[in-house]
Amino acid sequence: MSPDRLIYMANQIGKFFQSQGHDKAVPGISEHIRKFWDPRMRSAILAHPLDAGGAGLDPDVRAAVETLKAAGS
Repeated sequence: MSPDRLIYMANQIGKFFQSQGHDKAVPGISEHIRKFWDPRMRSAILAHPLDAGGAGLDPDVRAAVETLKAAGS
């Protein structure tokens, strides 16, 4: 799956959680990606966007992906 498609999908998840505020959205987004994304998709989102400066990711989504990366998911 292309990095652009993964970024789009991650941002769509972020939009779902956006109404809950930053403190609940970030863990919700990271939990959703951890539980429901294929390991290859998780690896790709962890490798590409953060190494490239997080280009294209909404702020809460970027924070969620950073949380996943720090947790080693």
